[in-house]
Amino acid sequence: MEWKEQGAQADVFEFIFEYVEEVKELLSSDLWENIFLNCSKNEVLIFWLLYRKREVNMTEIADYIHVPLNTATGIVNRMEKSGFIVRTRSREDKRVVLIEFSEKGMAQFEKLVQELMHYGMKVFGSLTKEEMELFYKVAGKVKDVLREERKAEKPAKKVRKITIE
Repeated sequence: MEWKEQGAQADVFEFIFEYVEEVKELLSSDLWENIFLNCSKNEVLIFWLLYRKREVNMTEIADYIHVPLNTATGIVNRMEKSGFIVRTRSREDKRVVLIEFSEKGMAQFEKLVQELMHYGMKVFGSLTKEEMELFYKVAGKVKDVLREERKAEKPAKKVRKITIE
């Protein structure tokens, strides 16, 4: 790595570190404790999926968060135990188990969305049209970089050969 790159990395690291240090002090303790409900990334993604679709089956959850069905089942078990979601049987096909928000889960998630919207509107309301356009450009570039990194991470699937005698 070139010296110039190392210096740029140190600058970026220092900026992020300082920014987090300043922002953490600005957030109220209630908001800080409620951010993502102290949940894992997959739990937050399941909340988001439920908020958008209202009810889903286990296969939809596993596909959405890109995990095997048994992993999704374990995550849903924890969320059910916390009282955020409930399992019900489909009216059309009793074999199908549907996952949906409990009243507690929906109330908690809506509260979080309202808080995020409140602060989001204040932040975006303070930006000029030019700053908003720049923000969207930067957000798009961040997404592009993350997409490229994700592509680079995916190893090719290995085909396992079994010799049959």
